[in-house]
Amino acid sequence: MVWEDTPYPMLAINAAGVIEQANEAARLLLAGAGAGVPLARAAPAWLARAHREICAGAGRARAGWEPARGPVGERVFEAHPVHADSDRVMWWLIDVTGHRQAVESLRAEREWTGFMVEASGELLSSLNLDRCLEATARVAARRLADAALVVMPLAPRGHVIAYCDPQGEVVRADAAIDPATVPGLTEALQGFPPVPTRWIDPAEAPGWVLRDGIGEEGSVGMIALPGHGLPAGALVLLRRSRKAGFSDDEKAFAGLFAAWAGSAISVARQYAEQAAITETLLAELLPPPAPMLKDVELAARYQPAGDSERVGGDFYDVHPVAGSGRESLVVLGDVAGKGLAAAVLTGKIRDTLRTLLPLADDHQRVLEMLNGVLLTDGDPARHVTLVLASVERRGTRVALRLTSAGHPPPLIVRNDGRVETVRAVGTLIGILEHTTSVTDSVLLDPGETCLLYSDGIIEARGGPLGDEFFGEERLCEQLRQCAGMPPEAIAERVQMLASQWIGGAEHDDMAVVAITAPRDSPRGAAGGRLP
Repeated sequence: MVWEDTPYPMLAINAAGVIEQANEAARLLLAGAGAGVPLARAAPAWLARAHREICAGAGRARAGWEPARGPVGERVFEAHPVHADSDRVMWWLIDVTGHRQAVESLRAEREWTGFMVEASGELLSSLNLDRCLEATARVAARRLADAALVVMPLAPRGHVIAYCDPQGEVVRADAAIDPATVPGLTEALQGFPPVPTRWIDPAEAPGWVLRDGIGEEGSVGMIALPGHGLPAGALVLLRRSRKAGFSDDEKAFAGLFAAWAGSAISVARQYAEQAAITETLLAELLPPPAPMLKDVELAARYQPAGDSERVGGDFYDVHPVAGSGRESLVVLGDVAGKGLAAAVLTGKIRDTLRTLLPLADDHQRVLEMLNGVLLTDGDPARHVTLVLASVERRGTRVALRLTSAGHPPPLIVRNDGRVETVRAVGTLIGILEHTTSVTDSVLLDPGETCLLYSDGIIEARGGPLGDEFFGEERLCEQLRQCAGMPPEAIAERVQMLASQWIGGAEHDDMAVVAITAPRDSPRGAAGGRLP
């Protein structure tokens, strides 16, 4: 009686596959189940097959019997075999529909969660805008559609399109498209107010959307990609089936994916714009990469204080035409401080000097006017030392007028190995109301060099004990070995020696400019003399 009233369906089946006994729960579940009825007639095929397999392998250890699982109508049951006696097996049927649904739901959730982690890794792993657009199209095509496009507006009227084909290959291109030709795309690109995903018939989409064709039974969906304050673009899904919508699992993923993709694209775009602005500003702060003067050989080297920095407080400029036009002007300077703050002041000084180029014949006047500009800031920390070198070719020789404003004096490397210090001294710029300076004139024979350098060279601290300055005396000693060298070699050697002296220690900005009188005759000369 207890066996009859148990809530679980129970069947006693002999080795021949005939039901010997079925309780009430079993008879309600399996229509026709009763004593003397073959199991194959009353039960589903999966249960009859499981019984045959157990009976065929009756010699195996009973502990090795595994439960069978299968559907009964719309429910899923597990059938657990229990040995009753030598020729009979008891089957207990347990409804596991809810458990199976929970397991399947957990599996699906884990799968989607894993994919979301993978997708977020692809989207957020780079601040490169092109890679972010490509990753968005690739992930969407992999999970939500057969192919996908990301459309991002560009100022003023262009668009960037990243297309991922069914094979996972991504192509990016700038295109002039009309979003109004695709229903729902204009609204998706506007981003506000938020618009739901819109599905359209492929016949309504232009050719640039249907790249590889999705067939007459396909569907096209538009998802807005929200950004930070501005719309990041739109995601276009291309499906070969007419499934116009998302499954329950896809709905959650599509919303999260659109938010993440829009955020990633927006951040990457802002970074790209800021990087472009930074490069534009840096272009004005960086020294000229390859300075050149007509009929004069010239080389320069610049090394900021920080290994990761590109700009600093040292600078040089070369102006082929200055003053009356007879002379060119070379400027080398060192502003107070390091890094970006010093570079900003450097930019201001370089701009001021460009403005004063018509006065370049009068070094003292240029320095006085620059001094007045810096004094208007009222900050004594904003000062600069510099040296002005007016350069003119005279036959086979080069004439220099050199003026120093608180800067280390230039050095002349003669062909016989002598190193001379130019008698050019003066007060630094930006501290005192009035400046004083002395201009010295020098003639360079062919092959001789004038070296301009910043104090980062002679004040480079290092050596065997790490606390000794490189110094002007050591610099002159090394320059004696550079007689007759081209300016590129001299500038490179000076910077290399200072860097080796420092080792891995901290250092100031270093700048070097070498001006050399060429050994060949000037262009247009006859017999080595100007006509």
